[in-house]
Amino acid sequence: MFQKLKASLGIGAAKVDTLLESSSLLQGGVVKGNIEIVGGDVEQQIDAINLKLCTEVKVETDDGDSYQQFVLDQIQALEPFSIGVNETKQVPFELKLNDETPITALNASKNRCRVWLETTLDIDFALDPKDRDLLQIRPLPVIEKVLSAIERGGFKMVKADVEKGYLRGGNFSSKSGCYQEIEFKNSGLLSSKEIELSFILEGNIVHCLAEIDRRFDIGGDQYIAFSLYQSASDIEVGAAVEPILAR
Repeated sequence: MFQKLKASLGIGAAKVDTLLESSSLLQGGVVKGNIEIVGGDVEQQIDAINLKLCTEVKVETDDGDSYQQFVLDQIQALEPFSIGVNETKQVPFELKLNDETPITALNASKNRCRVWLETTLDIDFALDPKDRDLLQIRPLPVIEKVLSAIERGGFKMVKADVEKGYLRGGNFSSKSGCYQEIEFKNSGLLSSKEIELSFILEGNIVHCLAEIDRRFDIGGDQYIAFSLYQSASDIEVGAAVEPILAR
């Protein structure tokens, strides 16, 4: 009885560890691995295994900005099972990244973009064992080309974060409830300009919404939207980016 009481408090209870084949993935890739459960000092009933794909979103309020955990996707293994004393079990899994999973592999000086897997065991009358594994999300080659083209135009990537809400641009819109903003600035004294890029994947197409803010322009922000196939050539990318740099 004493051992069960300790397990309910998390002392000597079952532990969970998510073992990934790779923690570095391209946008739209598939996370693969095994969930390893190691029994504690007493046999325990595992009612479910919950696997969540999470990011951190910025929420703007009258009191200032705050950051909250946001679940992009999740899967759950619903078949209950028991884990014996010091027993080890492994459960394989695959989880396709949500198409709107933020890019984290960015060279921005202020990068607040984080993505992780959170694994939880559902145990009655006990503290749920939890494991968190950070993921590195790399941009698709066509998005890498767009980012590089902006930098070649004289802009430096200065900030990246994830906003809570929905993005709409022309004939596309986001669906997850959050969207990424990647901010660039140039260093001109009288021609200071900021560019914020947001990308949305849709099958084989990458949509982009660019917000352009000129420091001394009284006309307000301008928006340009474009779409590219993932197989777009350098010439096609250059033609899409040129209007953004010209504004």
